Amino acid sequence: MTAKPKPLTVALAPLDNTRLQNLCGALDENLRQIEAAFDVTISRRGPNFRISGELPQARLAAAALQHFYGQADAPLSIDELQLGLIEISRNRSVHPARAVQSAGLLTRKADLHGRTPHQVEYLRQIQEHDITFGVGPAGTGKTYLAVASAIDAFERDQVSRIVLTRPAVEAGERLGFLPGDLAQKVDPYLRPLYDALYDLMGFEKVSRLFEKQNIEIAPLAYMRGRTLNHAFIILDEAQNTTPEQMKMFLTRIGIGARAVVTGDVTQIDLPRGQKSGLIEARRILKDVRGLAFTDFDTSDVVRHPLVARIVDAYEKHGQDPRTPPA
Repeated sequence: MTAKPKPLTVALAPLDNTRLQNLCGALDENLRQIEAAFDVTISRRGPNFRISGELPQARLAAAALQHFYGQADAPLSIDELQLGLIEISRNRSVHPARAVQSAGLLTRKADLHGRTPHQVEYLRQIQEHDITFGVGPAGTGKTYLAVASAIDAFERDQVSRIVLTRPAVEAGERLGFLPGDLAQKVDPYLRPLYDALYDLMGFEKVSRLFEKQNIEIAPLAYMRGRTLNHAFIILDEAQNTTPEQMKMFLTRIGIGARAVVTGDVTQIDLPRGQKSGLIEARRILKDVRGLAFTDFDTSDVVRHPLVARIVDAYEKHGQDPRTPPA
């Protein structure tokens, strides 16, 4: 019979009741977040904490307590808490060299930076290549960081416009007739791109740039025949392109343009038997100079700390939750 690991004890110093209160949160809500992130149990008496669980996880929880205690001069937001937990769980410093990692991205979020090694590599490759592919699971920041890089290039006058596109393919269900004009029909498919824009630039600025046509969002079908010069172009959900659509998109790239292609090959919603343009492009273009591929995995998931564990659990069970049933 295996003995239970001895609980780890942590004493936070110097004692500051305000910091302690901000660390724990209302009804110890922040402690519950740390417990869920590292699969441990935390009990406390004043500034003294007792952490029960597997030793490696308990040590990560202890590091989280010490980190957030140092940051708790004001109440901790849920974003600060969960993003900090993600970084700590990756065994990385929670004070990375952000200026280097983020390449000084000019967005509304001054602290935006790569939070995992693959995200750091992805941002670097976008800076250094005219066409970059980001391939991996949902929640790894592929689209968000691509949009952030596009905004950065626009703000620095490296490009004159931002073009965002994705194939209009339904995710495992048939929505039927959608009322409204063209914009209203395609909006549901493009909503993740809108969300990233609004988060990184603000609603009013994005609206003004739409009016000036400095930002354009369109379904992939409307890209044929165009040549996009001095633009930053993002193709999202590229796993749902056909090989012909992918070739058509890649040949739209004009002078002074950059492109980022994102997708998750486990979320293909094309008709059965139809090849994915993203998979074909990876095979055909692997040796082409000037292109870069970044592969993400579940360790790069930057959504709620439970998401990566949920994905891992499904994969161990042999069924990916993002793949529609046959």
